[in-house]
Amino acid sequence: MHYDIMVTLILLFIFTSPYWINFNDKPVPRNPHQTDVVVTADAQGGLFYEISARTVSPGDEGSVRDQLLRIIEPISGTVSIVKCEAVSNKKGTVESYRVWVKRE
Repeated sequence: MHYDIMVTLILLFIFTSPYWINFNDKPVPRNPHQTDVVVTADAQGGLFYEISARTVSPGDEGSVRDQLLRIIEPISGTVSIVKCEAVSNKKGTVESYRVWVKRE
């Protein structure tokens, strides 16, 4: 008898408490690409990196390549940039950079 009462009270608490108690149990919003770097296979079987323009400060081509290399090397090791192209939106603002690299 006491067992039935306790089980009933526990079940009532479990099913009714979310209506009166805020447990703050909402999921934490996640950024799927915390480093803003996406690695993708190209048509030739190699890899290219797409890096968000937010992580690169504007400048001349040499400084942009240096910044891109500093972002890529911790991920892939020692590499050299073979090709780099800026990806722009319809307004002409650079959104990201596509970078093809070669291992050294």
